[in-house]
Amino acid sequence: MAMRMRTYGHRLRALLSNSFSKVEHQSQQLLVSSSPFHSFPTRSFASSNLSSHFESVGFIGLGNMGSRMANNLLKAGYKVTVHDVNCNVMKMYSDMGVSTKQTPFEVAEASEVVITMLPSSSHVLEVYNGPNGLLHGGSLLTPRLLIDSSTIDPQTSRKLSVSVSNCTLKDTKDNWESPLMLDAPVSGGVVAAEAGTLTFMVGGSEDAYLAAKSLLLSMGKNAIFCGGPGTGSAAKICNNLAVAVSMLGVSEALALGQSLGITASTLTKIFNCSSARCW
Repeated sequence: MAMRMRTYGHRLRALLSNSFSKVEHQSQQLLVSSSPFHSFPTRSFASSNLSSHFESVGFIGLGNMGSRMANNLLKAGYKVTVHDVNCNVMKMYSDMGVSTKQTPFEVAEASEVVITMLPSSSHVLEVYNGPNGLLHGGSLLTPRLLIDSSTIDPQTSRKLSVSVSNCTLKDTKDNWESPLMLDAPVSGGVVAAEAGTLTFMVGGSEDAYLAAKSLLLSMGKNAIFCGGPGTGSAAKICNNLAVAVSMLGVSEALALGQSLGITASTLTKIFNCSSARCW
């Protein structure tokens, strides 16, 4: 038995090593960073100094998650302008009567707040900094708030937050003196995106978080403030790590049980009504 347990321990460590290379790389970025995450002061008030009244919302990235999030914004009554690289998706929204734009910059020009939901850091950087990107207009921005719900590394989130805060609003109103950015990745998957029950992990200015909270809750059931820029992205990495470890542990436990003569269905029943329940 002891040898068998050691074998399973070795297998688990090997699986963890192979599966978490990306998460480990992102975690190392958190550890080696010399600048603090809390670049903006946080507050403990229940309301924001900034207006939370947004009518026009831009949404960029209409994949499995983004399309469902955008649909919930439409259901909530927001005037939504969308962009995606998939022409078929763009046509679908155009046929629905939704305003579509050919570039992220055009979305920004038509919106008070812009939400991005993209596959990776490189895609987010391209949408923000690329030709006809959100920041294509130089130092002048139309949207008061930019929200990135993509799962990306915290350092990219922080760099983009600085770039946005260094810009100037074309039209300052409702106490918004400069544009702000929130990193607000989500948990819950496609099912929660469809149902509007996502959990948002939010990093950035607390005033901006409070101003955006009602908007976020039109797409989810929880919006949790994590701290300064990049902490939302960091929280998502921690969440993913915890989920992955739990899944691997359960898989190893099922394999061990089966090797000892217990069926997977029996173990599942046990796990679901005992301290092993973790999912």
